[in-house]
Amino acid sequence: MTKVRLLSKANVAEVLTMEGAISILESAFADFAAGKVAMPVRTPIKVAEHSGLALFMPAYISGLGALGAKVVTVYKENPAKHKLPNVMGTILLLDPETGAPICIMDGGYLTAVRTGAVSGLATKYLARTDARVHTLFGTGVQARTQAWAVAHARQLDRILLYSVDDEAVKLAFAKEVAEKTGVPTEVAKDAESAVQAADILTLATSATKPIIDGAWLEPGLHINAIGSHSPGARELDTESVVKSKVFADSLDANKAEAGDFQLPAEEGAWSWENVAAEIGQVINGNKPGRENDSEITLFKSVGLALQDLATAGYVFREALSHNIGADFEF
Repeated sequence: MTKVRLLSKANVAEVLTMEGAISILESAFADFAAGKVAMPVRTPIKVAEHSGLALFMPAYISGLGALGAKVVTVYKENPAKHKLPNVMGTILLLDPETGAPICIMDGGYLTAVRTGAVSGLATKYLARTDARVHTLFGTGVQARTQAWAVAHARQLDRILLYSVDDEAVKLAFAKEVAEKTGVPTEVAKDAESAVQAADILTLATSATKPIIDGAWLEPGLHINAIGSHSPGARELDTESVVKSKVFADSLDANKAEAGDFQLPAEEGAWSWENVAAEIGQVINGNKPGRENDSEITLFKSVGLALQDLATAGYVFREALSHNIGADFEF
């Protein structure tokens, strides 16, 4: 019989820290750049009769011994019809030596943390060392973990928050972020002034059309572009991309999914050859990151299975060492 560890969302949250997530992703992206990661393209399956979509994301990170897959389902009618979340995630880990299942865990909280962590990692390597003001667009689950991660990467003096939500929602979110990070957080009056005040700008919105005007970008800014992750959707206008030194989580994944870059390329205003490096190449020292304090650096992430599997492996090991979760015989 094979014993499999079962971890709920609460179990995952008990052991997964932002510091731990950033650290494990640093190793994972270094392995990716070194050719030590097998990661097929994300596979979508539509379930048209139920307005559903299932996304299958497998990966093997040999250096970390992490093998498995995440399955994300998006069912828009779930809340109204079944009183279930519209987005759910499940992660399966396998023993690389035997192929046997070793862990099944909830992927919702993990996905939010690992998405924040990659921005924390990019900020660590690409933002100015004296960056003190973080402007954050968005007030959702992803925006929350973005705030936590960037606060880990730099010693911040202030966080500015901008979104199209109601004032009460923004104020409540700002209070929560301030309590979690220990950084004074305030709601910005308008988008332009919020961007111009920023040393670090993070975009974690559901916008499909540009919400950032390239004319607003000041020299020395670092941008984490996280929200849009599908062809035809973007948060940044063409000028923003053209003015920036561009870095990607994965060049191939960005070419397939990053509307922020696809549209400027289609316009002929920008070329994929302008991507300076993947973040793993910067971590490994194979390519330079920020080279001076006046560059505008732009990191684009569409989300990779290696982030999920690396983080899940870390969670599994922590859960075992602290005897968290339940075992069942498979």
